[in-house]
Amino acid sequence: MSTRTRFPADRGLTARMMSTVFLLGLLYAVFVTVLFFVGVKLVFILVIAFVLLFVQYFYSDRIALYSMKGKIVTREQAPQLHGVVDRLCAMADMPKPQVAIADVDMPNAFATGRDQKHAVVCVTTGILRRLDEPELEAVLAHELSHVAHRDVAVMTIASFLGILAGLLTRVLLYAGLFGGFGGGGNRGRGGGGGAAGGQLAILELGMLLFSALIYAISFLLIRTLSRYRELAADRSGAILIGQPRLLAQALVKVTGEMSRVPTRDLRAAEHFNAFFFAPAFAKGVSLSTLFSTHPTLERRLQQLTELEAQMGRAA
Repeated sequence: MSTRTRFPADRGLTARMMSTVFLLGLLYAVFVTVLFFVGVKLVFILVIAFVLLFVQYFYSDRIALYSMKGKIVTREQAPQLHGVVDRLCAMADMPKPQVAIADVDMPNAFATGRDQKHAVVCVTTGILRRLDEPELEAVLAHELSHVAHRDVAVMTIASFLGILAGLLTRVLLYAGLFGGFGGGGNRGRGGGGGAAGGQLAILELGMLLFSALIYAISFLLIRTLSRYRELAADRSGAILIGQPRLLAQALVKVTGEMSRVPTRDLRAAEHFNAFFFAPAFAKGVSLSTLFSTHPTLERRLQQLTELEAQMGRAA
């Protein structure tokens, strides 16, 4: 699944990526088969979904940078940041990705791109101000692990079914709200049209519920993979730099500093949580906290503490 680097291979992550793609593919086949047998015209929906996937897969790095107001920076513009990335890439024996900075006070970082040759690692000005260089190196090791393992690309592919099911759900919902299921009252006039219209309305309502169910299943499968890949990146990044405690320090500091970020800014960034080093949660319970893309801070710190102990015993 990934070009060989010095990042430790994670067979658990590879197995989960393959199984998630397989299960979503199977779910997709069922979805398309049902739509075919009920007579839904798929051409328009499939074309739209394909275009969305194509743009997301091949332009995900540009979309991510644009969304976070990130800009590619040269070595002259950010010599310290480039120096850290250069050092980590040499340690990992991997191609250097583009380096970007987002002028955002929220302390965070992310990596995106379909492969190692088309990757971007971006940090915010907020995280640059709050972390010292060793902690920043630990965070960037985590992000480069995502690039090396190509789990961002797999997440993009895996999201295709969710895109398709979500799109069809919206189409059917809007059809019901603005036209009435079954095409309105015209089908109910004369010649038993009422019964036919009622059957079509039930069929369309069933398709709406079925599409929503497919979307929910794909959403949960992707969330499960997303949480594991964060643990895998923590583990691989910490092993690369040889100091899990530095990554733990960075996690604690970044998570703690989130409380200082205005709630408005956190809510605006919540849709981007799947990319972030640490999720941006506004205060209170929301769908983002209930269906988090990341494991809890406690779980991540526990893993790093155990890894630190294992490495200490092996030394």
